[in-house]
Amino acid sequence: MYRTPASNRLHIGIFGKRNTGKSSLINAVTGQDTAIVSEIAGTTTDPVYKAMEIVPIGPCMLIDTAGIDDEGILGEERVRRTVRVLRKTDVGLIVVSPDTQIDSFEEELVATFTQKKLPFLFVINKCDLSGARAKEYLAQKNHPFIEVSSVTKQGIEGLKLKIIDLAPGHWSPVPLVGDIIDAGDTVVLVCPIDSAMPQGRLILPQVQVMRDVLDSNAMAVVTKETELTAAVAGLKEKPRLVITDSQVFEVVRDTLASEIPLTSFSTVFARHKGDLNAFIAGVYAVEDLKDGDEILIAEACTHHVQPEDIGRTKIPTWLLNHTHKELQYEVVAGVDFPDDLSRFSLVISCGGCMVNRRELMHRIEKAGQQRVPITNYGILMAYLSGILERIVEPFLNGVVKIQMPAARPAK
Repeated sequence: MYRTPASNRLHIGIFGKRNTGKSSLINAVTGQDTAIVSEIAGTTTDPVYKAMEIVPIGPCMLIDTAGIDDEGILGEERVRRTVRVLRKTDVGLIVVSPDTQIDSFEEELVATFTQKKLPFLFVINKCDLSGARAKEYLAQKNHPFIEVSSVTKQGIEGLKLKIIDLAPGHWSPVPLVGDIIDAGDTVVLVCPIDSAMPQGRLILPQVQVMRDVLDSNAMAVVTKETELTAAVAGLKEKPRLVITDSQVFEVVRDTLASEIPLTSFSTVFARHKGDLNAFIAGVYAVEDLKDGDEILIAEACTHHVQPEDIGRTKIPTWLLNHTHKELQYEVVAGVDFPDDLSRFSLVISCGGCMVNRRELMHRIEKAGQQRVPITNYGILMAYLSGILERIVEPFLNGVVKIQMPAARPAK
């Protein structure tokens, strides 16, 4: 589990005013000097991410944030970055000290957690010191809390157990393919090698899917699209499933017999990290696009842009060929995602392999609230290739109920 990808770890956000002991609490929970500790208020500036294996919780991502009461222009920016952490948080810990005057700073966090339906817990740190103001307030408000000491380690093990109890179901995503294949099955993975492929290795989605196949006691056969025919012909029985990179959909479609189940890595991750049904419903907005409409391309990671970049080059080209409309594109990468989506006619998300489910669901929920259609790379490319139903079909009997439209929605 030490090699668990960051995107698959339970994200625990540590919030609170300056100098309440957030960093020392992280060190006590991890048993390491992970975060800088100082008596000077405001030592932590930007959110600090630390991937840890914490017994008995398991693989986690601890996020140490700046004080929510930070001051000045730089302080305001730090607070904004702290609030942005909420998009990724699975469990929120609000740290106070025994004599903390709990006020609007903490109550606004409570309101935000409640509104976002995120589990949270107040942690009264420094319980080895005198003071009962915070405890009395929290008991009166009926806010959940636990008392701990980062110095004596009192309550630390109890805090870990509380975190396990609070961990929501969404942080541990649905299987990649483990629920739709059986032990002994053969799964063919089609991994094209182009200029965007990292030198000497496969990309993370391909590696994770391969591992999930192996964990399911099935067999993984890896090939390029140019060798797909030979790879399938060399099998004693037809494969249970073929998973391809979306960029070679048309080649694989034309190569593979129609009775062999087919899907894509991007579709696998659309279900694993996000809401596959939302992405399916959103793709039909392509038919309503008009000249001048703006499209948001939302990438969850930053990477060196290649000449054949999928978001900046290939998708615009494919949409132009399909719609014959002059469309405008804006690309955001990493943590950047606009609060106001109203000017966009469609949001197209990447597979989200580098972010956790909470962050991707935040983007889907925001689009839904503003009634802006959202889809993802794989679903869009399958639709444009005319095989959307085929690449979704393997998941119809999986753990997530898939809702395909009865008929293609009218314009």
